Amino acid sequence: MKKYVLPAVLLVIFEAVAIALWMTKNNLFYLFNFSYIGISVALGVSLYIREYKYARRVTQLLVGCYMLVYLGLICNENMQIEGFWYYLFTGVFEAATIHYAVAKIFGPLLFGRGWCGYACWTAMVLDFLPYKQPKQPRKKLGWIRYITFTASLIFVGALFLVHAGNMERIMFWSFIVGNLLYYAVGITLAFSFRDNRAFCKYVCPITVFLKPMSYFSLLRIRCDKSKCISCGKCKRVCPMEVDITDNSRKRTNGTECILCLECVRSCPRKAL
Repeated sequence: MKKYVLPAVLLVIFEAVAIALWMTKNNLFYLFNFSYIGISVALGVSLYIREYKYARRVTQLLVGCYMLVYLGLICNENMQIEGFWYYLFTGVFEAATIHYAVAKIFGPLLFGRGWCGYACWTAMVLDFLPYKQPKQPRKKLGWIRYITFTASLIFVGALFLVHAGNMERIMFWSFIVGNLLYYAVGITLAFSFRDNRAFCKYVCPITVFLKPMSYFSLLRIRCDKSKCISCGKCKRVCPMEVDITDNSRKRTNGTECILCLECVRSCPRKAL
């Protein structure tokens, strides 16, 4: 049972958040929401421990489809960055602002970019494409993410400046159009660069929040140097091209580890 300590701890953390928000916001939805996500994450990690090949995909689909279909399309909540700016400007700590606080601003101090590996509904689709390991050297295009980040802020800010009417309806349609654009750009980049995660590396605006916080992440993959034989397998299978054999926080692409555990799975000496 000691093997299941990590999923148990993760479940307890999510349950604590669920209960705290339920009690403070007096809204039963938060109890259901974070309990569901916690169970999905714990299930995925447990399946990985049991060496199920598609463990992470199970969590991706459970959480990604829930947030995209139920929260986004059925409940009309914009969980993209535009929704975060909208609620932030209105001074309301609900929906997207809570989501961002837990998953993308403060949460990464604990679990790094685990959101990208286990819950992102954009990556959920991109990970089904054929280029699971990059086939080309990484491009120096990371600056694009700051353009998309700024564009989202300007878009929502402009709506408030012109006093646009029916803002909630606009946010819903921006969620629809934004997701379609994300998928179109993500799939195009994946085939152009032969890299499923090209969108995550170069375009995704959310990484502007995730990267600095992930630098201090408590949950990290470490390398046991006494076991490592420098075979390079971990680097070849890493979708984010992280130098996982370097234990320092300044390792190459260190803030981009999505905890997919492909490196751990591929290591012949169990050094990770």
